[in-house]
Amino acid sequence: MASALSSLSSTSSSLLQHSFTGNSKAPITQFPNKSARFSVFAQKKAKKLRKIILKEDVTDVGKQGQLLDVRAGFFRNYLLPMGKAQLVTPQLLKEMKIEEERIEAEKRRVKEEAQQLALIFETVGAFKVKRKGGKGKQIFGSVTAQDLVDIIKAQLQREVDKRIVDLPEIRETGEYIAELKLHPEVTARVRVNVFAN
Repeated sequence: MASALSSLSSTSSSLLQHSFTGNSKAPITQFPNKSARFSVFAQKKAKKLRKIILKEDVTDVGKQGQLLDVRAGFFRNYLLPMGKAQLVTPQLLKEMKIEEERIEAEKRRVKEEAQQLALIFETVGAFKVKRKGGKGKQIFGSVTAQDLVDIIKAQLQREVDKRIVDLPEIRETGEYIAELKLHPEVTARVRVNVFAN
């Protein structure tokens, strides 16, 4: 066994000498042009901004449904894990456009209804209010928005919120103009005749 080990060590030492001393017969490859330069190209830089849509209001960032460009790290490390935003995709943009169109159609419908209701109120003529009379043209008490709402309900069978009624202070008999704010862009002007009985 000792002879086997000695023969193994002698062959391995001769192999090591052969490969490190350069006594091998294999040709050494040299570059033909020693001044050759290597170009190293960096990878493409990562996008620094991401186009996102907020799923909920985020303080100092934006409101729900708003499209924003935010830093990639802020999106990746905060908005995405907290479920506050998502990346904008073509499918998401298409869905948002459909939703916006639906909302606009609903707004138009509400405005048209308010315009029709305003036309009804203005063509009715004057709403008559009876109050107990005092001296001259004075009446006891005053006519309030609730009084006008009750009269509209009795005559037209329409429910009107008294908060939308803008009525001048009425303490005498005569004709007055009240405004009903039916929509941010639609106001109906109705006449109110106050007379003593």
